[in-house]
Amino acid sequence: MKLVYTLLIVLTALAGFGQTNLIKGVVTSQGEPVPFANIQIEGTTIGTSTNEHGAFVLEQEPNNKIVLIISGIGYKTLRKEITSLSTPLRIELTEDVAELEAVVVTGTMKEVTKMNSPIPIEVFAPSFFIKNPTPNIFEALSLVNGVQPQINCNVCNTGDIHINGLEGPYTMILIDGMPIVSSLATVYGLAGIPNSLVKRMEIIKGPASTLYGSEAVGGVINIITKEPGSVPKLKADLFATSVGEYNLDIAAGLKAGKSSTLLGINYFTYNQKRDINHDNFTDVTLQNRVSLFNKWSFYRPSGKNFSVAARYVHENRWGGELQWTHQHRGSNQIYGESIYTNRAEVIGNYQLQSQTPAFIDYSYNYHLQDSYYGATPYYAQQHVAFTQFRFTKNLGRHDLLAGIPLRFIHYDDNTVGTANGPGINKPDITFLPGIFVQDEIEITSSFTTLAGLRYDRHNVHGHIFTPRLSLKFSPNANHTIRLTGGNGYRVVNLFTEEHAALTGSRYVEIQNSLNPEQSWNANLNYARNIILNEGFINFDVSLFYTYFTNKIVADFLTDPDKIIYDNLDGYAISRGLTVNTDMAFANNLKVISGITWMDVFQVQGTEANKTKVPQIQAPKFSGTFTISYSAPKLTTTFDLTGRVYGPMHLPVVRNDFREAMSPWFGLLNIQVTKTFHNWEVYASVKNFLNFIPKNPLLHPDDPFDRPGGKYFDENGNPRSDTNPNGYTFDTTYNYAQLQGAKMQVGLRWTIR
Repeated sequence: MKLVYTLLIVLTALAGFGQTNLIKGVVTSQGEPVPFANIQIEGTTIGTSTNEHGAFVLEQEPNNKIVLIISGIGYKTLRKEITSLSTPLRIELTEDVAELEAVVVTGTMKEVTKMNSPIPIEVFAPSFFIKNPTPNIFEALSLVNGVQPQINCNVCNTGDIHINGLEGPYTMILIDGMPIVSSLATVYGLAGIPNSLVKRMEIIKGPASTLYGSEAVGGVINIITKEPGSVPKLKADLFATSVGEYNLDIAAGLKAGKSSTLLGINYFTYNQKRDINHDNFTDVTLQNRVSLFNKWSFYRPSGKNFSVAARYVHENRWGGELQWTHQHRGSNQIYGESIYTNRAEVIGNYQLQSQTPAFIDYSYNYHLQDSYYGATPYYAQQHVAFTQFRFTKNLGRHDLLAGIPLRFIHYDDNTVGTANGPGINKPDITFLPGIFVQDEIEITSSFTTLAGLRYDRHNVHGHIFTPRLSLKFSPNANHTIRLTGGNGYRVVNLFTEEHAALTGSRYVEIQNSLNPEQSWNANLNYARNIILNEGFINFDVSLFYTYFTNKIVADFLTDPDKIIYDNLDGYAISRGLTVNTDMAFANNLKVISGITWMDVFQVQGTEANKTKVPQIQAPKFSGTFTISYSAPKLTTTFDLTGRVYGPMHLPVVRNDFREAMSPWFGLLNIQVTKTFHNWEVYASVKNFLNFIPKNPLLHPDDPFDRPGGKYFDENGNPRSDTNPNGYTFDTTYNYAQLQGAKMQVGLRWTIR
């Protein structure tokens, strides 16, 4: 890397050979050049931009004191005093995870700065997630306030993402704006996205169905991948943990004429049978996963650019009794949950016009899950095809966005979910054309409105309308108030979303035809930027309220042998408050913290006899924090990260001996990172308080609930002496991963 910097500086020096009063240098961030950063001499109009290699040459008037202002989107602005022109400069910018001028696209489906967006959006750069390195996006989100990665099964460790207390199926996951991770892939789709390919992550909390349709009821997570032209020739990140986990991320970039490509590889393996609590079950699933990602961008002189990307994921994971081997797959002798996943995706867009932005977006994904939960097979295939025409047009104070989306889903499995009578299979086919229109109106320089309406025609459920309205008031650059309201809807695919329907020994009963869920949401957001003499503080607070009708609920209590699904005869509410702060100081101390208070529940029964049922695994209080301190002279960074959970309701069974509420607990991590030119070495301790949940499994010594066994007589009835409460094997009681404290060491290497 040092050689590369030297060559770049020599080239810029040669370019300015024979000239005087030139300022030359290279702008970098985390070892990578920063293209198109702005360089300006303070107090003048003299400025320039870095080229694609981060190099710049700036001519200036003779002056005894020169101060440069260096800025770039997604980076903290740097003020640097120049004392000598004889030595080319090497300027290092720091990424800003909450940069007010960061470009975002998720809220309005077009590029706009974060502060100018009428929709409140949280933006996270890769520098945020490397403070607590993880093998997948699912675990990385644990540091985001109000976003809760939730493990739903203690044997196969499947999980989903909860936003503001709403279960995973209410969260839509996008990759580069395309609805890639959904339905069947909700449980496993977030694994295998190489962290090294992520440019930034944008999160909307609250319905976004007006732009993105079904599933965007609770919120949207948009994973934006890096542009091929901005990736170094090679970037590798390898880490290992003391419990035997190994993860490798490789990203490589290559330019070919006016085209460029990005190749990413992720490999994760964990093959240690550990049993901390001595229940004869693996604490964490054993896994082997490989993910390949390739993205191409083609640039044309006409401005009609297009890109295409493909990803393939293969995973083999299993958890269960320690004696289990793959020879026991599907047998009723030794219990194990074994899941084979094969997934292929294609995403891209094509620009139709260079003057008026008009695009064709497209994506396709195929997902195959071949799995056994004990002796219960679950074999499912899904095809999702999506295309969309969208364009924007500026008409005076009106900024119009319109689109015509079309989504096709073919889903088939071996459960009653796709059965049409005994022995008759009927795949679930969804054909969903639609249209949406959005108008952002600048009423005054400080007051903006955004109104949108979407219409979808579902081939089963018919006409669906989803409106939204947002108001933004910014009296100055340091204060912003946003009020947003909207409608969301969700069409349920039961077996892809309710993992409990497949684990344990309960039978599934669907009482009625499940109608689409509907929701109405309101969000009041206030953002404040405080500039200090020695730093800044960003403050953000939101009040949220969501009202659901037709909510799909799972009844675990009426019959201990069944899970009964039906539309809720009543309503459900998610309401609460989130507060985020981002503080940075000149002494290299940075603190990012957040707290969430929420009340999530459902009300069922008649008006005269209402019952309030709290949402399980939705703590009323949670908090996140990241405290970082860098020592430039030592080229060392110290990070303390963590999440604190308040008590949450848990999925207990009737007369359960386990606590119905989890305790207060925290998962804390500490890390030290040392930089050596183009190398980074880091070491950390994860969960250093060594928190381990108690009794995650019910009857682990009889997972098949065998008649004539320890807990059931020959007729399958509970034995009065050993099983008076009628317990059956259950895997869903979960509030934290069963792993304990572990060491982690890693190495990053970059070649430009």
